Amino acid sequence: MSNWKLINNTYIYDGTFEGLLTIVFDSYLNKTLPQKIIASDSYINNFLDNTTSIKTDYEKSQKVFDSIVNNICKDALYNSYYAFLAKDGDKEMNILKYLCEGFEMGPEINNKIITSHVFKVINLRKKSLSECHKLKGLLRFKEVGSNLCYASIHPDNNILEPLGKHFINRLPTMQFIIHDKNRDLCFIYNSKEYRIINSKNISIPPISSDETVYQELWKLFFNTISIRERSNSRCQMQFMPKKYWKDLIENP
Repeated sequence: MSNWKLINNTYIYDGTFEGLLTIVFDSYLNKTLPQKIIASDSYINNFLDNTTSIKTDYEKSQKVFDSIVNNICKDALYNSYYAFLAKDGDKEMNILKYLCEGFEMGPEINNKIITSHVFKVINLRKKSLSECHKLKGLLRFKEVGSNLCYASIHPDNNILEPLGKHFINRLPTMQFIIHDKNRDLCFIYNSKEYRIINSKNISIPPISSDETVYQELWKLFFNTISIRERSNSRCQMQFMPKKYWKDLIENP
């Protein structure tokens, strides 16, 4: 990528993975790299930036998607997607450089850990995967309305979709909502298909009477089996960080 041209432009895109892949397509075709890439909902207008709005092109993004698998490797797609889900201000530029260099090098790109953008992408992937793995075990569903389960989460990273897909595989016949309160997003599954929508557009029913009873039983069980003298909050926080406690039923 040494012969690529760095242009004094800030690309503004819609914040989707497909939007970022559209930028990858145009950048690789023109052999140019922007100065910055920022999602439209995070961008603050200022007179210093020379901005270009990039409209998501699903045909271009699909070509890049297929090309990553065919010309780099499946791990590169996996790395890019989970790095994209991580909370990081420079993730778009690092993913762009990682993929464009990957198209030139092939699967060997994943061995160039000493390269900053490769190192960053792989570590961002680990960051979002680690949180997703924790929440697979910590997430608590409760019954709301009739035959509908609801769970709230406050993740650092935008892991709602992979987390929701995990529970679709685990509970394919159940209808549920997973609510990311940090981003006002809801993953809604109706036992056939799923959607991710803004939580402001839906109203969550109150918990059912049976759920209230089961919650009280669970709290009673939790408090009964605990041994106060052997309580070790430091050890608890190693396995279940305190920032997640607000979404636990047994949280006092």
